Amino acid sequence: MRSDRVLNFDQTDGMAGPSSRMLALLSLLQVRRDWAGDELAGRLEVSPRTVRRDVDRLRELGYRVESLRGPAGGYRLAAGSDLPPLLFDDDQAVALALALAVAPASGADIAEPAARALATVRQVMPPRLRHRVDAVRAVTAAGTVQADPEVLAAVSGAVQRAEVLRFEHRSDGDGEAPAVRRVEPYAVVARHARWYLLAWDLDRDDWRTYRVDRMVPRARTRVRFTPRDVPGGDAAVFVAARFKGSAREDAWPCRGTVTVAPAALRTVAPYLPEDALVEDVDAERRRLTLGSWSWVGLAGVVAGLPVEVTVEGPPPLRDAVLALADRLRTAGGG
Repeated sequence: MRSDRVLNFDQTDGMAGPSSRMLALLSLLQVRRDWAGDELAGRLEVSPRTVRRDVDRLRELGYRVESLRGPAGGYRLAAGSDLPPLLFDDDQAVALALALAVAPASGADIAEPAARALATVRQVMPPRLRHRVDAVRAVTAAGTVQADPEVLAAVSGAVQRAEVLRFEHRSDGDGEAPAVRRVEPYAVVARHARWYLLAWDLDRDDWRTYRVDRMVPRARTRVRFTPRDVPGGDAAVFVAARFKGSAREDAWPCRGTVTVAPAALRTVAPYLPEDALVEDVDAERRRLTLGSWSWVGLAGVVAGLPVEVTVEGPPPLRDAVLALADRLRTAGGG
């Protein structure tokens, strides 16, 4: 980058100084495409005339700032052949650095490039920000399953273009050849350090989720589709619901309650699912509300609690607990 394209930040003149003010102006122009002149003046706490002068200075430095027509006027930072300096305020810079630090835990195979990017960002940070980033010592585990960034980009591109996607999809260790799927892709969702594609399967005529790490995209189809509504309107909630065996809501289809003694809560706490609900009943009882795919599965959750419990209900849970107790008694030779 040429030296005449760099704006020097003079920390002695504060936000009222021309250099620091132009940095703030350029940062705002990079955040949003169009800005009204009065709005920029309000954000920078200066007059519209001062904004016009600062815009002229940016143009002299080589930045292509376009004027917008209209009653109030405005400005836009046009795309150019040269990449301008990327400017961030303090919070943005720290957020970017922390995001890069924990990137290996995202489930994408980007640990090495994220580390290089973090080193680059940290190097150009002023000391006051570098200390804030260094104070957070994040130890992340990349996990055993990672998605290829190129596959993520290809799948996300098809989502953005609303283009039919064809890909090979490996099943979970069944030894069969990968199946070829043809879908309308709607969203790429990150969940528990894995990446999933939510799509309408054109051959199955239904919504499906696919693990991105098992996908191998084929050549682009260049076939566009008209997006249909995702059930419930929220792709992330819909995917979470599918993992719980629910049609649309992010909730278990089978939910029941048991009670335990207050003193048992500390013992039972490590065994409770994250979405368990704990309520006070009276001085001698605490109610636990639990969920699972099925009543048999929920009975297994109850059986795994290492304390005495009383099943409140509903009746299908009581029946499942009794049936499980009989099976366990038989399995133990009783």
